Amino acid sequence: MNPWHDVRLMNLAANAIYALAVGALLAGLAWWTVTRPAFALRTVVVEPATESMRLRHVNDTVLRTAGVHRIDGTFFTVDLQAVRESFETVPWVRRAQVRRVWPNALRVGIEEHEPLAIWNDGRVVNRHGELFAANVAEAEDDGKLVEFEGPPGSEALVTQRWLELSQQVAFLGHRVEAVGLSPRYAWSARLDNGLALVLGREQGVPIAERVERWAMHYPQVHQRLNRHAEVVDLRYPNGFAVRLPGALDAEAQARAGGMRDKNSKDKRSP
Repeated sequence: MNPWHDVRLMNLAANAIYALAVGALLAGLAWWTVTRPAFALRTVVVEPATESMRLRHVNDTVLRTAGVHRIDGTFFTVDLQAVRESFETVPWVRRAQVRRVWPNALRVGIEEHEPLAIWNDGRVVNRHGELFAANVAEAEDDGKLVEFEGPPGSEALVTQRWLELSQQVAFLGHRVEAVGLSPRYAWSARLDNGLALVLGREQGVPIAERVERWAMHYPQVHQRLNRHAEVVDLRYPNGFAVRLPGALDAEAQARAGGMRDKNSKDKRSP
């Protein structure tokens, strides 16, 4: 049968051609509309990501050079991800949030890095445990930063350990000034009074439990010794050893002023 004599097929073909023509017309009209000068981006507002934040290290001129000058397109066609990525290349910018504001503006919320520590390679660690490059003198505007050390990729782990230790020693009136993680994953720390804590590895009795036990007895031990300790060795499963300034052997010193369990063996956890 000749398809040209089939009324049903002819109607379907006509409808399809009509739909394609209408679709092409609408697409052209839409493209013409979104590219009109009325929708050209005229304003870019750069501000802190939240009302509680303030921008201290980000330079507005640098932001605009790196971000605003790379914006391409109109209100409808601009690539928001590309704009976000361009702003995040600016030093001190941790994250940028970009959104459209009708009819021809963008609003960019900037979150700065909050410096916490100096990593062993000279870079700075923020409070999220992320590394970023910054001038150390500028990062220490509010005071000396903590010192972190560890294998590559362990920044977040070291930051978490610092947070835990800080909470545990806070009631003693001290701050944790340094945290280190060796290549064999043995931990150490230093307090603001110069006291070194040898924590060892996370085996046997958890480190948090050993630190808590020492912190509970620290005031008594300090009073009994009547002098500042130099090193506290917390690698023992049921006690800790104290080394005084000038001493050669930590185990030769008073072991926590008699806090060790007399019935336990004097062995360190691995």
